[in-house]
Amino acid sequence: MNTQVTKGKSIEFTAAAAIASGAVVLVGALVGIAANSYAIGDNVVVWLQGTHIVPKPAEAWAQGAKLYYDSTAKLITSTVGTNTFAGYAAAAAQIGDATGLILLRQ
Repeated sequence: MNTQVTKGKSIEFTAAAAIASGAVVLVGALVGIAANSYAIGDNVVVWLQGTHIVPKPAEAWAQGAKLYYDSTAKLITSTVGTNTFAGYAAAAAQIGDATGLILLRQ
């Protein structure tokens, strides 16, 4: 019996606020990337896999480092704290870089 409903590459929900295309989105404990721009009430598709360009704070990342979503600052960071695990650095990033590459992992 085939029980697969989806391939698990994305998740969908109804937008409670406007969401920009490419924005980091937190759905419960899942961190993903908005596939498009959405208005309130739209059906939102959030990518849960793949490599994406994301905003980061002034910190260096080593390739393969664990990364977390800081929902207060709306950034992906290497700081654990109370942040939510998001994935791994797909490439090294320098302190002065405003963005970095994340390989999403759930």
